[in-house]
Amino acid sequence: MGKERLDKLLAATGRWSRREAKELIRQGRVLVDGAAAGSGEEKADPAASEILVDGLPLGYREYTYIMLHKPAGVLTATEDRRQRTVLDLLPPELRRRGLSPVGRLDRDTEGLLLLTNDGALAHRLLAPRSHVDKVYYARVDRVLGPADQAAFAAGITLEDGLVCMPAELKLLGDGSEVLVTLHEGKFHQIKRMIASRGGAVCYLKRIAMGPLALDPALDRGEYRALTEEEVVKIGGKP
Repeated sequence: MGKERLDKLLAATGRWSRREAKELIRQGRVLVDGAAAGSGEEKADPAASEILVDGLPLGYREYTYIMLHKPAGVLTATEDRRQRTVLDLLPPELRRRGLSPVGRLDRDTEGLLLLTNDGALAHRLLAPRSHVDKVYYARVDRVLGPADQAAFAAGITLEDGLVCMPAELKLLGDGSEVLVTLHEGKFHQIKRMIASRGGAVCYLKRIAMGPLALDPALDRGEYRALTEEEVVKIGGKP
């Protein structure tokens, strides 16, 4: 990535603000290749130099990738004056990294949400030509059957004239629980598709997005960094 200002590199980890980073450097607590850094304006390449803070490696990564189990009642947004957003579920050091949600989940929908500051990756994942499959688990207020599966597979036309791409509807149990795989992402799409078949969604949860599956160990509102393997799978930079 080349050389960057030290205060910027420290702040980019999310652990310190630019002001705090400059103070660490002023106190002589930041070493670059064994020598105390002179100022925040000093430049270094984290890929080529050893940068230590209080004797520990800086652990700098250009991009951050977070898997969040979004709970219901939280907005998929970066900020809102009146309601809690998904970024409010993260600690300050991660919020300072400039993360944004990749796509959105409705306020009352739970499940997998990817947060990252890798804008190029987010654009690729959301681009229509990428056709990133999204898998949802839904509970419905009526039993769905083979006719509904055929309608989803053919591509449903909604009341407002929107023609949905063909989607997969997998019946679970008696058919009041289903898995829906979408190849696109329209506003309230699953709810509207189910409504067109005479039903209503009682509960909706996204469980997968492309090759990324929601970690079953994450409870609602919990998060973790993606593993290097997961980052590679979705086309990010480990």
